[in-house]
Amino acid sequence: MKHFLNTQDWSRADLDALLAQAAAFKRNKLGDALKGRSIALVFFNPSMRTRTSFELGAFQLGGHAIVLQPGKDAWPIEFDLGTVMDGDTEEHIAEVARVLARYVDMIGVRAFPKFVDWAVDRQDRVLKAFAKYSTVPVINMETITHPCQELAHALALQEHFGSNDLRGKKYVLTWTYHPKPLNTAVANSALTIATRMGMDVTLLCPTPEYVLDERYLGWANQNIAESGGSFQVSHDIESAYSGADVVYAKSWGALPYFGNWAPEQPIRERFKHFIVDEAKMALTNDGVFSHCLPLRRNVKATDAVMDSPRCIAIDEAENRLHVQKAVMAALLR
Repeated sequence: MKHFLNTQDWSRADLDALLAQAAAFKRNKLGDALKGRSIALVFFNPSMRTRTSFELGAFQLGGHAIVLQPGKDAWPIEFDLGTVMDGDTEEHIAEVARVLARYVDMIGVRAFPKFVDWAVDRQDRVLKAFAKYSTVPVINMETITHPCQELAHALALQEHFGSNDLRGKKYVLTWTYHPKPLNTAVANSALTIATRMGMDVTLLCPTPEYVLDERYLGWANQNIAESGGSFQVSHDIESAYSGADVVYAKSWGALPYFGNWAPEQPIRERFKHFIVDEAKMALTNDGVFSHCLPLRRNVKATDAVMDSPRCIAIDEAENRLHVQKAVMAALLR
């Protein structure tokens, strides 16, 4: 049995096969790869694209998706062993995962960090607990990484450049301002897949405090050693954008202030100029822009950037449907 928890757990050949299958599903949306099969989609956090694309993807391949929201339309779940469950939680993950696995063929999990202690959140305990107790494949629908978004992003880039080989492309992953600190999941994943594809990757952020967790920096360095390309961290907007082929924007909170955001607020407020605008994109090599969505216009990127023909964010969002169908089909093969 194989799970889809992180792309880093899958070989490059397997990822290429997923992307090829996703492209095939994009050409022919309907099929029977999931005929008679089912998936439970467990959402601890809100969703629009993820829920819609997984539900539709299962349907288009002949399967059935069941959406569960613990604490809302399903019982609250306990994840710690040894806990005396006399509080708000009604059942333990040891029972939840095993019972669901008796009903369905796959389980998808979306569980954001608690934003209290990064040392705890970086363990990805909810996702790993499902994988531990489930006897069917588990899919990461976004926790502290977002592997489905990675594949959708990679497919959009391959489509835009007309090649599966993205080596030699200058890729900028840029931090952008947001009025509140956000999860690092998409940034972690963008860094992972861009280096996995052998691109020349620059992580652009305001100060060293905004550099991503060492685990993902380690993955980036491991990936370039295996796939080619390069990786660097920059705090200089002009040099980072200069000659870029791809600009990918995301906001995230500074990890040194994780769970204690008040001291970060005045720092973050100084860097609103990291917004992706026409002047910055003019420095690129006629580069494309994308974002995972949702995006606050004129905060993260200007209207002109979002409405430009060089913006592939909508293509990337559509590709969520196709890559997730490929993942589901591969896990049940």
